[in-house]
Amino acid sequence: MTANVSGTVRPAAAGMPTGVSALALAGIAFFASACETREGVDLVLRGGTVATVDADNTMAEAVAIDDGWIVAVGSNADVDAHIGTQTEVIELDGRFAAPGLIEGHGHYMSLGNSKTILDLNDAANWDAIVAMVADAVAEAEPGEWIRGRGWHQEKWDRPPDPMVEGNPTHASLSAVSPDNPVLLGHASGHASFANALAMELGGYTRDSEPPPGGELVRDENGELTGLLRETADGPVAGAFADSQLGRTAEEIDAQFRREVMLAAEEALSKGVTSFQDAGSGFGTIDRLKQLEAEGTLPVRLYIMVRRASNEEMDARLPDYYMPSEGDDYLTVRSIKRQIDGALGSHGAWLLDPYKDMPTSVGLVLETVEDITGTAHVAIKHGFQVNTHAIGDRANREVLDIYASVFDSAGADTDLRWRIEHAQHVHPDDIPRFAEIGVIASMQGVHATSDFPWVPLRLGDTRAEERTYLWRSFLEAGVLINNGTDVPVEDIDPLASFRASVTRQTADGSIYYPEQNMTRTEALRSYTINNAIASFEEDYKGSLEVGKLGDVVVIDRNILTVPDAELPDARVDMTIVGGEVRYER
Repeated sequence: MTANVSGTVRPAAAGMPTGVSALALAGIAFFASACETREGVDLVLRGGTVATVDADNTMAEAVAIDDGWIVAVGSNADVDAHIGTQTEVIELDGRFAAPGLIEGHGHYMSLGNSKTILDLNDAANWDAIVAMVADAVAEAEPGEWIRGRGWHQEKWDRPPDPMVEGNPTHASLSAVSPDNPVLLGHASGHASFANALAMELGGYTRDSEPPPGGELVRDENGELTGLLRETADGPVAGAFADSQLGRTAEEIDAQFRREVMLAAEEALSKGVTSFQDAGSGFGTIDRLKQLEAEGTLPVRLYIMVRRASNEEMDARLPDYYMPSEGDDYLTVRSIKRQIDGALGSHGAWLLDPYKDMPTSVGLVLETVEDITGTAHVAIKHGFQVNTHAIGDRANREVLDIYASVFDSAGADTDLRWRIEHAQHVHPDDIPRFAEIGVIASMQGVHATSDFPWVPLRLGDTRAEERTYLWRSFLEAGVLINNGTDVPVEDIDPLASFRASVTRQTADGSIYYPEQNMTRTEALRSYTINNAIASFEEDYKGSLEVGKLGDVVVIDRNILTVPDAELPDARVDMTIVGGEVRYER
């Protein structure tokens, strides 16, 4: 029979006993006797092109899965022996199957939340955004917050008028929303735009100073424009949080569960079976632990602890250490820090000033001293550290922190600490990643999204020599794992895969193609490399006997089709633990 679930999300099935010894025994036992004891295995996919992504990049035709685990991979004839009367058989009909795709850096709850607010990603210009807000105000009660996310001034078809530093001013926005506070997040997540009422509720006046690590943009008369860079949006976001304090526990829980499911539906529809969440607080982790205990998490989550002081982490991390042990849907064993902002919002920390803003070298969001303290706490408790660093100065500083802490702690080199993004790196620093064992956690799709404006920020020479250096990293022996930084970008791994191998932008331009990945490298960056980057390569990242039955089925072979066909590739099916969770 064939699957017919059409986009549904199901709770995880109970898994087998965990542990390496259990895996080894299970692989042998299932392979030898599944048909005899279970009337055949649970699921067989056959008749396709199966990229196993094993050490030899072996290609196969079919896969058999039982109790959520892979028990056979090989030719159709090899796998047919595992088909019994109770087996669900999916005929691939020549389609492409690969290990379930792993989002290597995204924001899970933000993805879910983004589905409940205004989506500004496709707004053609500032006037279109103002019109969207006006429509939302017409449906809202006075005093109700209007929120949105996804605007990017460099993607508009015309500049705003008036504008300051390429960005709009709040007058037109405030005019359509005098009685409703409005907060609109930048696509990068590193700036926000507020109307007059939202700034007032956040405590901002003409004479206000921004918090450390933030900027309040002003016009030529010294008036606030409404653009809040980096931490400057904190007081306004805090005012919104205060407005939610009256909700009941039931309302809070219902909203949380809704956002979890909305994020899962989006992830599964794009072939994502595991998601590495780049920063959640202990409270969010507690709620996710409850969902895992209930068996209601639809995708596997790898959580980085965020938004806690070093003192709090030192006290609480031992109670939250949850390394992967097999058929897990929640793993916690890493910490997220952030040393700088983003290039798009002029927040990345640079060695040299911005070309289009010569008075600035960016912003330091979290100090070297504080991140160093985090690193020592992490060493003490066996946690991975994953630090956001985009600018070349930021990357150098984080490498210095890691090297110093490793030396002082006498730590081994398999800690797998990561630099998240590593977008703009001085060539002298690339070998250092390899020397101290640091993973470059990058997002392929950022390169093609950012290409139209990166040279404006940095100049052509720095853009070519220092940005998105995938080939340079690979040749230096640095592990690259891939992702999208969703909801900064669409979670679509196929778009990020395409960007990684073609670096072709929407207008057909090619972003320094000498730094391209090969097709095989890009697929590995989304599968086994992401598994290695989360210490989960024993269980996922390749289609091999004894690993989890997480599989994505794509309508064409993305390893061989012409570049021109890659934009048309679609996920047909997403399988988690041997269960079809999505079908197109």
